[in-house]
Amino acid sequence: MTDHSPAALLSAVRAARPLVQNITNTVVTNFTANVLLALGASPAMVDAAEEAADFVRISGALVVNIGTLNARTVASMKLAAEAANEAGVPWVLDPVGAGATAYRTQTALDLLALRPAVVRGNAGEIMALAGAQDRSQKGVDSAAGTDAALDAAQYLASTFGCVVAVTGETDRVIGPSGVTAISGGHARIQLVTGTGCATTALVGAFLAVARPEAAAIAALTTMKRATEIAMRGDPGPGTLAVQLLDALHAVQPADLPAGASQTA
Repeated sequence: MTDHSPAALLSAVRAARPLVQNITNTVVTNFTANVLLALGASPAMVDAAEEAADFVRISGALVVNIGTLNARTVASMKLAAEAANEAGVPWVLDPVGAGATAYRTQTALDLLALRPAVVRGNAGEIMALAGAQDRSQKGVDSAAGTDAALDAAQYLASTFGCVVAVTGETDRVIGPSGVTAISGGHARIQLVTGTGCATTALVGAFLAVARPEAAAIAALTTMKRATEIAMRGDPGPGTLAVQLLDALHAVQPADLPAGASQTA
């Protein structure tokens, strides 16, 4: 397709209903699957080492999320990532909590070495992968703004040949076109468990129909807009989680902006 705008790619996802394999954390498995279904994709939560590699070969994209990593799932992640590369299936890495522990950081770096198409993380996670320190990091959370991670993101993008999506108040996507800033959303989304992980899953859905940079921009733009729709009526965190699913289902290509702003 020649139109790589978020609006066109949302239509493409819904037309294709791509199968997206997820090896993700146990906290968000159900929510992630529902997010993908609400968007219009088809989720599969396949993490057994015995079938992870085989399943990725029939998928449109792979999502790897290390949130509740353990030896069993890490082995599956590596097998699936290697199989994805061999089969030409694009995949996205979510290095949840990178920088919090040595094991978590090293696992994220090992997966990064397998060359994902996109890395999606918060500022602290992206900085940790590049060897920088985020003093605001608390476990899997970071209070740092995405601008603080720009140098780290550009280093990762150039070193590993990937697109880097740094999410926060203003999201930033670092890719071949430069740095794309995506504003919008609402701060209350931080009170709903798994929304960052869900954003990574959306990247996976868009990766199945678009090149990495356009996929990341479309996914982050869609999540920002869906969050704004979900916030109508000023819901609390519990209601917001439900309304976000409804909003992802209801958001239309016409609801998405014509383009995101470019920054230096």
